[in-house]
Amino acid sequence: MKQSNVKKILKWTAVSLLWLAIWQLSAAAVGQELLIPYPKAAFFAFLELCETADFWLAVLFSMLRIIVGYLLGVTVGVIGAVLSSRFAVFKAVFSPVLHLVRAVPVASFIILAFVWIKSAYISVFISFLMVLPMIWSSVESGIENIDRQYLEMAEIYRISPLKILIKIKIPFIMPSFIAAAVSALGFAWKSGVAAEVICRPASSLGRLLQDAKLYLETPRVFALTAVVAVLSLLLEIAVKRLARRFLND
Repeated sequence: MKQSNVKKILKWTAVSLLWLAIWQLSAAAVGQELLIPYPKAAFFAFLELCETADFWLAVLFSMLRIIVGYLLGVTVGVIGAVLSSRFAVFKAVFSPVLHLVRAVPVASFIILAFVWIKSAYISVFISFLMVLPMIWSSVESGIENIDRQYLEMAEIYRISPLKILIKIKIPFIMPSFIAAAVSALGFAWKSGVAAEVICRPASSLGRLLQDAKLYLETPRVFALTAVVAVLSLLLEIAVKRLARRFLND
Protein backbone atom coordinates (compact mmCIF):
# COMPACT_ATOMS: atom_id res chain seq x y z
CA MET A 1 0.00 0.00 0.00
CA LYS A 2 1.30 3.47 -0.89
CA GLN A 3 2.42 5.76 1.93
CA SER A 4 -0.07 8.43 0.83
CA ASN A 5 -2.94 5.92 1.12
CA VAL A 6 -1.77 4.91 4.61
CA LYS A 7 -1.74 8.56 5.67
CA LYS A 8 -5.27 9.07 4.30
CA ILE A 9 -6.54 6.02 6.20
CA LEU A 10 -4.89 7.18 9.44
CA LYS A 11 -6.25 10.68 8.94
CA TRP A 12 -9.85 9.56 8.39
CA THR A 13 -9.61 7.06 11.25
CA ALA A 14 -8.45 9.81 13.61
CA VAL A 15 -11.23 12.17 12.45
CA SER A 16 -13.85 9.42 12.82
CA LEU A 17 -12.66 8.57 16.34
CA LEU A 18 -12.76 12.25 17.27
CA TRP A 19 -16.38 12.63 16.18
CA LEU A 20 -17.34 9.35 17.85
CA ALA A 21 -15.85 10.70 21.08
CA ILE A 22 -17.83 13.94 20.68
CA TRP A 23 -20.99 11.91 20.06
CA GLN A 24 -20.31 9.76 23.15
CA LEU A 25 -19.71 12.80 25.34
CA SER A 26 -22.82 14.57 23.99
CA ALA A 27 -24.99 11.52 24.72
CA ALA A 28 -23.54 11.29 28.23
CA ALA A 29 -24.13 15.00 28.85
CA VAL A 30 -27.77 14.87 27.69
CA GLY A 31 -28.50 11.55 29.39
CA GLN A 32 -31.65 10.92 27.31
CA GLU A 33 -31.53 8.23 24.62
CA LEU A 34 -34.70 9.69 23.14
CA LEU A 35 -32.72 12.84 22.23
CA ILE A 36 -29.18 11.57 21.61
CA PRO A 37 -28.47 7.83 21.82
CA TYR A 38 -25.02 6.45 22.55
CA PRO A 39 -22.98 5.28 19.53
CA LYS A 40 -23.22 1.74 20.88
CA ALA A 41 -27.04 1.88 20.82
CA ALA A 42 -27.06 3.19 17.23
CA PHE A 43 -24.62 0.46 16.20
CA PHE A 44 -26.80 -2.28 17.68
CA ALA A 45 -29.83 -0.72 15.97
CA PHE A 46 -27.92 -0.93 12.69
CA LEU A 47 -27.14 -4.61 13.31
CA GLU A 48 -30.84 -5.27 13.96
CA LEU A 49 -31.69 -3.57 10.67
CA CYS A 50 -29.17 -5.73 8.81
CA GLU A 51 -31.00 -8.84 10.01
CA THR A 52 -34.24 -7.83 8.27
CA ALA A 53 -35.10 -8.28 4.60
CA ASP A 54 -37.11 -5.02 4.67
CA PHE A 55 -33.94 -3.03 5.29
CA TRP A 56 -32.04 -4.50 2.35
CA LEU A 57 -35.04 -4.10 0.06
CA ALA A 58 -35.33 -0.47 1.17
CA VAL A 59 -31.63 0.13 0.39
CA LEU A 60 -31.97 -1.53 -3.01
CA PHE A 61 -35.14 0.25 -4.12
CA SER A 62 -34.09 3.66 -2.76
CA MET A 63 -30.81 3.42 -4.65
CA LEU A 64 -32.55 2.29 -7.83
CA ARG A 65 -35.11 5.10 -7.72
CA ILE A 66 -32.56 7.81 -7.03
CA ILE A 67 -30.01 6.54 -9.56
CA VAL A 68 -32.72 6.38 -12.25
CA GLY A 69 -33.74 9.97 -11.44
CA TYR A 70 -30.11 11.04 -11.44
CA LEU A 71 -29.36 9.45 -14.82
CA LEU A 72 -32.51 10.97 -16.32
CA GLY A 73 -31.49 14.38 -15.01
CA VAL A 74 -27.98 14.02 -16.48
CA THR A 75 -29.29 12.85 -19.85
CA VAL A 76 -31.98 15.51 -20.23
CA GLY A 77 -29.62 18.16 -18.84
CA VAL A 78 -26.96 17.42 -21.45
CA ILE A 79 -29.50 17.36 -24.29
CA GLY A 80 -31.14 20.56 -23.06
CA ALA A 81 -27.79 22.34 -22.77
CA VAL A 82 -26.81 21.39 -26.32
CA LEU A 83 -30.13 22.58 -27.72
CA SER A 84 -30.06 25.73 -25.60
CA SER A 85 -26.59 26.68 -26.82
CA ARG A 86 -27.64 26.07 -30.43
CA PHE A 87 -31.12 27.62 -30.54
CA ALA A 88 -31.80 31.00 -28.90
CA VAL A 89 -35.57 30.40 -28.88
CA PHE A 90 -35.14 27.12 -27.00
CA LYS A 91 -32.97 28.88 -24.40
CA ALA A 92 -35.49 31.72 -24.02
CA VAL A 93 -38.35 29.27 -23.44
CA PHE A 94 -36.64 26.98 -20.90
CA SER A 95 -34.39 29.43 -19.04
CA PRO A 96 -37.27 30.62 -16.76
CA VAL A 97 -38.11 26.98 -15.96
CA LEU A 98 -34.55 26.31 -14.77
CA HIS A 99 -34.59 29.45 -12.63
CA LEU A 100 -37.92 28.36 -11.13
CA VAL A 101 -36.57 24.91 -10.26
CA ARG A 102 -33.57 26.49 -8.52
CA ALA A 103 -35.70 29.01 -6.61
CA VAL A 104 -38.57 26.84 -5.35
CA PRO A 105 -37.86 24.77 -2.18
CA VAL A 106 -37.58 21.01 -2.63
CA ALA A 107 -40.41 20.42 -0.15
CA SER A 108 -42.81 22.36 -2.37
CA PHE A 109 -42.00 20.16 -5.36
CA ILE A 110 -42.38 17.03 -3.22
CA ILE A 111 -45.85 18.10 -2.05
CA LEU A 112 -46.93 18.99 -5.58
CA ALA A 113 -45.53 15.75 -6.96
CA PHE A 114 -47.44 13.84 -4.27
CA VAL A 115 -50.64 15.14 -5.89
CA TRP A 116 -49.59 14.27 -9.46
CA ILE A 117 -47.46 11.13 -9.20
CA LYS A 118 -47.63 7.77 -7.46
CA SER A 119 -45.56 7.72 -4.27
CA ALA A 120 -43.26 5.00 -5.66
CA TYR A 121 -42.03 7.36 -8.42
CA ILE A 122 -41.81 10.64 -6.53
CA SER A 123 -38.18 10.18 -5.46
CA VAL A 124 -37.30 9.48 -9.12
CA PHE A 125 -38.98 12.72 -10.19
CA ILE A 126 -37.47 14.82 -7.38
CA SER A 127 -33.96 13.48 -7.99
CA PHE A 128 -34.37 14.22 -11.70
CA LEU A 129 -35.60 17.73 -10.95
CA MET A 130 -32.68 18.56 -8.66
CA VAL A 131 -30.05 17.22 -11.06
CA LEU A 132 -31.43 18.75 -14.26
CA PRO A 133 -30.57 22.45 -13.75
CA MET A 134 -27.11 21.68 -12.37
CA ILE A 135 -26.08 19.56 -15.35
CA TRP A 136 -27.81 21.84 -17.85
CA SER A 137 -26.03 24.96 -16.56
CA SER A 138 -22.59 23.33 -16.36
CA VAL A 139 -22.72 21.84 -19.86
CA GLU A 140 -24.13 25.02 -21.38
CA SER A 141 -21.41 27.06 -19.68
CA GLY A 142 -18.77 24.61 -20.91
CA ILE A 143 -20.05 24.91 -24.49
CA GLU A 144 -20.06 28.70 -24.33
CA ASN A 145 -16.49 28.79 -22.95
CA ILE A 146 -14.93 26.65 -25.70
CA ASP A 147 -11.96 28.50 -27.14
CA ARG A 148 -13.14 29.72 -30.56
CA GLN A 149 -9.58 29.71 -31.89
CA TYR A 150 -9.54 25.91 -31.76
CA LEU A 151 -12.80 25.75 -33.67
CA GLU A 152 -11.56 28.20 -36.29
CA MET A 153 -8.35 26.22 -36.71
CA ALA A 154 -10.37 23.01 -37.10
CA GLU A 155 -12.42 24.64 -39.86
CA ILE A 156 -9.27 25.82 -41.65
CA TYR A 157 -7.86 22.29 -41.64
CA ARG A 158 -11.29 20.88 -42.58
CA ILE A 159 -11.51 18.54 -39.61
CA SER A 160 -14.72 16.54 -39.54
CA PRO A 161 -17.49 17.58 -37.11
CA LEU A 162 -17.17 14.24 -35.28
CA LYS A 163 -13.47 14.79 -34.61
CA ILE A 164 -14.15 18.37 -33.51
CA LEU A 165 -16.69 17.02 -31.03
CA ILE A 166 -14.36 14.32 -29.67
CA LYS A 167 -11.05 16.19 -29.72
CA ILE A 168 -12.09 19.78 -28.93
CA LYS A 169 -15.60 20.21 -27.54
CA ILE A 170 -15.83 17.26 -25.14
CA PRO A 171 -12.41 17.92 -23.48
CA PHE A 172 -13.47 21.53 -22.84
CA ILE A 173 -16.85 20.54 -21.42
CA MET A 174 -15.83 17.51 -19.32
CA PRO A 175 -14.17 19.22 -16.29
CA SER A 176 -17.21 21.38 -15.49
CA PHE A 177 -19.58 18.53 -16.33
CA ILE A 178 -17.82 16.09 -13.98
CA ALA A 179 -17.76 18.61 -11.12
CA ALA A 180 -21.49 19.24 -11.59
CA ALA A 181 -22.23 15.51 -11.90
CA VAL A 182 -20.54 14.75 -8.57
CA SER A 183 -22.30 17.63 -6.78
CA ALA A 184 -25.63 16.74 -8.39
CA LEU A 185 -25.38 13.17 -7.11
CA GLY A 186 -25.34 14.41 -3.51
CA PHE A 187 -28.34 16.66 -4.16
CA ALA A 188 -30.20 13.81 -5.89
CA TRP A 189 -29.60 11.46 -2.97
CA LYS A 190 -30.61 13.93 -0.24
CA SER A 191 -33.68 15.20 -2.06
CA GLY A 192 -34.72 11.67 -3.08
CA VAL A 193 -34.59 10.40 0.51
CA ALA A 194 -36.42 13.54 1.69
CA ALA A 195 -39.17 12.77 -0.82
CA GLU A 196 -39.39 9.22 0.54
CA VAL A 197 -39.68 10.52 4.12
CA ILE A 198 -42.64 12.72 3.18
CA CYS A 199 -44.39 10.35 0.74
CA ARG A 200 -43.48 7.01 2.42
CA PRO A 201 -43.31 4.70 -0.61
CA ALA A 202 -43.04 0.98 0.13
CA SER A 203 -39.51 -0.45 0.47
CA SER A 204 -37.67 2.83 0.96
CA LEU A 205 -35.14 4.24 3.42
CA GLY A 206 -37.33 7.31 3.82
CA ARG A 207 -40.25 5.20 5.01
CA LEU A 208 -38.02 3.38 7.52
CA LEU A 209 -36.75 6.73 8.81
CA GLN A 210 -40.27 8.10 9.19
CA ASP A 211 -41.45 4.93 10.97
CA ALA A 212 -38.47 5.05 13.37
CA LYS A 213 -39.27 8.69 14.14
CA LEU A 214 -43.00 8.00 14.71
CA TYR A 215 -42.21 5.15 17.14
CA LEU A 216 -39.53 7.27 18.90
CA GLU A 217 -36.78 4.80 18.02
CA THR A 218 -33.99 7.39 18.07
CA PRO A 219 -31.08 4.87 17.85
CA ARG A 220 -32.68 3.49 14.67
CA VAL A 221 -33.08 7.04 13.29
CA PHE A 222 -29.36 7.65 13.86
CA ALA A 223 -28.46 4.27 12.33
CA LEU A 224 -30.56 4.90 9.21
CA THR A 225 -29.17 8.42 8.87
CA ALA A 226 -25.66 6.97 8.98
CA VAL A 227 -26.63 4.45 6.30
CA VAL A 228 -27.96 7.23 4.06
CA ALA A 229 -24.74 9.24 4.55
CA VAL A 230 -22.46 6.26 3.84
CA LEU A 231 -24.37 5.24 0.72
CA SER A 232 -24.18 8.82 -0.56
CA LEU A 233 -20.42 8.83 0.04
CA LEU A 234 -19.94 5.47 -1.71
CA LEU A 235 -21.94 6.61 -4.75
CA GLU A 236 -19.92 9.82 -4.92
CA ILE A 237 -16.64 7.88 -4.76
CA ALA A 238 -17.85 5.57 -7.55
CA VAL A 239 -18.76 8.53 -9.79
CA LYS A 240 -15.39 10.21 -9.10
CA ARG A 241 -13.49 7.04 -10.00
CA LEU A 242 -15.45 6.56 -13.20
CA ALA A 243 -14.80 10.19 -14.12
CA ARG A 244 -11.08 9.87 -13.32
CA ARG A 245 -10.82 6.75 -15.46
CA PHE A 246 -12.63 8.48 -18.32
CA LEU A 247 -10.33 11.51 -18.15
CA ASN A 248 -7.22 9.34 -18.01
CA ASP A 249 -8.35 7.45 -21.12
